[in-house]
Amino acid sequence: MSQPVEQFPNSDTSPPNEARRIFDLQKAAYLAEPYPDYATRVANLEKLEAILTDNRDAIADAISKDFGNRACQESLLVDVFLPLDGLRYCRKHLKRWMKPQKRKTSIWFKPASNTVLPQPKGVVGVIAPWNYPLFLVVGPLASALAAGNRCMVKMASNSQNLCRLFARLVAEQFNEDTLAVLPGVRASEFTPLPWDHLIFTGSPESGKTVMKTAAENLTPVTLELGGKSPTIVCDDYNLETAAERIIFGKFVNAGQTCVGPDYLFLPENKVGDFVTHCRDIVGRRFNGLDDPAYTSIADDRSFRRLSEWLEDAQQKGASAVSLMPGSESDPESRKMAPMLITGVDEGMLLMQDEIFGPLLPIKTYRNLDDALEYINTRERPLALYLFTGDRKVQDRVIKQTISGGVCLNDCVLHAAQHDMPFGGIGNSGMGHYHAREGFNELSKLRPIFRQANRTSAKLLYPPYGKTWDFLFSLMMKLKI
Repeated sequence: MSQPVEQFPNSDTSPPNEARRIFDLQKAAYLAEPYPDYATRVANLEKLEAILTDNRDAIADAISKDFGNRACQESLLVDVFLPLDGLRYCRKHLKRWMKPQKRKTSIWFKPASNTVLPQPKGVVGVIAPWNYPLFLVVGPLASALAAGNRCMVKMASNSQNLCRLFARLVAEQFNEDTLAVLPGVRASEFTPLPWDHLIFTGSPESGKTVMKTAAENLTPVTLELGGKSPTIVCDDYNLETAAERIIFGKFVNAGQTCVGPDYLFLPENKVGDFVTHCRDIVGRRFNGLDDPAYTSIADDRSFRRLSEWLEDAQQKGASAVSLMPGSESDPESRKMAPMLITGVDEGMLLMQDEIFGPLLPIKTYRNLDDALEYINTRERPLALYLFTGDRKVQDRVIKQTISGGVCLNDCVLHAAQHDMPFGGIGNSGMGHYHAREGFNELSKLRPIFRQANRTSAKLLYPPYGKTWDFLFSLMMKLKI
C-alpha cells in the first residue's frame, strides 16, 4: 500500500519552453522509432498499471486535497480501478488490434492485394480536467500508448497535488521521450504545439478555443465536451429503482461528472413520490453535509456559480428540495447538499448550460413525444438516460434522438465499458477513446496496395485502342 502524499503548492509553473523541449525530444524519438513493437507497447501499459496499483492510496489522498474533500472510495473506484481495468483491456486485445487488416481487392486489379496497417501517429497531447483527474488522463493514454504513440499530459491547474504526484511517478517509470506530465504548464505553451493528435476534455467553449488553435497546424482533435444530458423516466418503470440509480449517477462526485444526468423528465403524477424516494435514499447513504463520503465542490468559483444559479432559479419561481434536510450548503467546506429543483423553465440559468454540480432540475411530461421534441431542439448531449422496460419504447427513443452515448435503466455506467467507444457528438464533442475505436482514433489506418509481378492493369495504359475499348465496355457491364 502506498503512503499519503504531501500537499504541493498550486503556484508551480513549468520552466519556459519546457513543453517545446519535451515535444521536440518526443518527436525525435518517434522519428527514430516510428513503429514500436508489441512488447514495447505492452511494457508501457504495464508501467501505467503499476503506477495505479502501487500508489492508489497516495492518489486518492492527493485528489481529496485538491477537492478539499473527496470520498476515498470514489477516487479508488473511478480514478484508480476503472483506468486500471481499461489498461488491462487494451493489453489483452492489443496484439489483435495491431495486426494488418486484409481488405478485398477488386477483380480488375487482381492478383494484387490490399491491407490496412494501423501505425502510430507520432506525438499526442492530452489536456485533462479536474473532475476525474486520472480517469480522464489514463483513458486517453491507454488508447494512445497502445497505438504506439508518445504522449505529453497537461492536467488542470486546480489538480496540482495529484499532478505533481503523477508527474513524479511517471518520471520514475518512463523516459520523458515516451511519456511526460507537465505540472503547471500553461495552455498557451501546450495547445499550439504541432501535435500529431490532441485530446481535450472540458467545456464546449474551451473546446472551440482548442480546436481553433489546433487548426493552425491542421492537428486532428478528439474533444470530449459534456453538455446537458437528459434523463427520461417512463410510467412503466419502478420509480424507487429509478430514483436509486439516478441519485448515484447525478450526485457521485457531488454532480461534477461530464456524463451525469443534467435534468430529468418525469410523468406529471410521479414527482411527489420521486422526491420522497430520493430523500429516503440520500438519508440512507449520507449522514449530512459533514459526511466524508460526500464530496466538496472543487473550487470557490464553481461553488459561487452553483449558488448563484440556485438563487436565480428560486427568484424566478422554482422550488428547491434539499435531500439533506436542515442543511443546504457550507461555503467554508464548499459542500452543497444534493437538491431537486421543480418548477423550472428555460429562462433560468441552470436550464441553459451544463450544471456540473448537485442540482437536478425536474421537468414533467404528458406525452413522450413532448420530451423527445425538447431534447431534439437543443444541443446534442454527451449522454441520454432512459428508464423503461418496454423494448419498443427503448428503440424508438434511441432512433429518434442522438447523443454521445445511451444508458438504459441506469446512469453513467456506459462510460465505464471498455469495449465500447466513448465520445460526444456536435456540441458534446467529436471522436472517441476506449475500445478498438480509441486505438483506431490514435492510429493512422494506412492503406497498402501491393502489386503482383504480373498485372492486367497494364492493359489500361495508353496508347488507347480497341483493347482498351473492349475492357472498358466489359468493366461497365459486369456487376461484380
